[in-house]
Amino acid sequence: MRLVIQRVKEAKVTVGSKTVGQIGRGLLVFVGVAKGDTEAQVESLTEKISQLRIFEDSQGKMNLALAEAGGEFLVVSQFTLLGDCDKGRRPSFDAAADPQTAENLYERFVVRLRERNFKVATGEFRAMMDVSLVNDGPVTFVLESK
Repeated sequence: MRLVIQRVKEAKVTVGSKTVGQIGRGLLVFVGVAKGDTEAQVESLTEKISQLRIFEDSQGKMNLALAEAGGEFLVVSQFTLLGDCDKGRRPSFDAAADPQTAENLYERFVVRLRERNFKVATGEFRAMMDVSLVNDGPVTFVLESK
């Protein structure tokens, strides 16, 4: 799995003219599921992201996790994170999991975050989505399962 995490002041996802997910301060997380990914990667990454200290404390240092900062998650599926642009001019998506597997692991990722008592909004799997955000920092990180 590959996650792109952006610290945001606010973010929302729309499909057509309908807002399907929206948060205030928190983390916008784009999730790409690779072939061979399992529940073990989901568990590892939910553990990591839920404790990642990337919010500023009163001294201005990145020292607070999302829960301590009172933030929310907006989780959006994005298979293009697995795109390989090394050869030619057209990305290859051979590394991406099949849609059914990807959706199952994406949904499991969301469930695991909610089980940790986070407020989690989502995009819509396999939909064309417009994502709007106000980046906080900007602060962006990439997490990958091993």
